[in-house]
Amino acid sequence: MTDHTAKPKRSIGTLIWLIVSQLMALASLLLWALVAGLSVMAFDSGPSTEAWTFVIAVWAYPLFPLLMAIGAWIAYAFRKNRLAAILSGLSFLPPSLLYLAMMLT
Repeated sequence: MTDHTAKPKRSIGTLIWLIVSQLMALASLLLWALVAGLSVMAFDSGPSTEAWTFVIAVWAYPLFPLLMAIGAWIAYAFRKNRLAAILSGLSFLPPSLLYLAMMLT
């Protein structure tokens, strides 16, 4: 007798969420381009630790959605649908939190 272990099915809902959430992350990069261009103005009063921290954080932002997207697609390939959905959702979390913080203040 052979033991067939059934692999979990790939979820169409997860696939749609991966695509939509990553399009949202891509849209956040449009706003990032503007902020990144203006971030060098942090040095107008001279170089400081705060200015360098701000500029490095702004310019490093695109790595976050890229790494989350890669992780999400790898998880989806291994049929870890919940993990794929969470990682894909995290890809646009920082701009969402920034927007929420601006709305609350």
